[in-house]
Amino acid sequence: MKKSIFKSLFILALIGLVFSGVTAAEEKVYINGIDANYPPFSFINSKGEPDGLDIKAINWIAKEMGFKVQHQPTQWEAVIPSLKAGKIDLIASGMSVDEPRKQQVNFSTCYFKTVMILVAKKDNSIMPDKTMEPDMKWGVQRGTSEANWIVDKLITDKEKKFKLQQYDSAPLAMEDVVNGRIDVAAVSQSAAEEFMDKGMAIKILGSYGQPDDETAYACRKDDTELLTKLNEGLKRLMASIAWTELKKEYGVR
Repeated sequence: MKKSIFKSLFILALIGLVFSGVTAAEEKVYINGIDANYPPFSFINSKGEPDGLDIKAINWIAKEMGFKVQHQPTQWEAVIPSLKAGKIDLIASGMSVDEPRKQQVNFSTCYFKTVMILVAKKDNSIMPDKTMEPDMKWGVQRGTSEANWIVDKLITDKEKKFKLQQYDSAPLAMEDVVNGRIDVAAVSQSAAEEFMDKGMAIKILGSYGQPDDETAYACRKDDTELLTKLNEGLKRLMASIAWTELKKEYGVR
């Protein structure tokens, strides 16, 4: 009798372990490394919470595809090293696709085209064709595709002599434009429009020559399971009314 009871308890314990394993698998949590100051794609709102188009989009995808996600502000210059080191699991934060990054991470399908432009102080009479003169001071966010492109294509290849200051975020660069510390900042058009709508005294000068960027999510090279989930989730999201509503909510065209 005792053996029968013990046997039953043992079987129940095994069943419990199996079901707990299933629950653990269902509760998989991925850490999303974000730029905490890159509206409208990712930022910390007035409540101290992660917000933005990419935050809401990846939350939708996580729910749709059966996983959970947590958003972790990460220094943008270190975001890919953090991904490769396993400190985060994905990057859903307005990341542009370029060849150097492709060598290090896997990208999802593109979900947005980023137009890169120069901004100047609103009352600055500077002409666009004068922005690359040797006495001009430029600003750009370090670790970005625009920073790399400016250094490689303008300063190195074309030997432009303007001075380049790199910042921890695009808004910091734009603030220095307003404060007169630099003449222009290279930023995405969506970021510039976001801060102009908020009253920042800047204006768009136009393109400085960088081709439009494809924007996508990134994950580790060996994480093919997550890449499949991201691609399928993006496909479902972009085919739904939720995508239209999200773009309208954050002013993304």
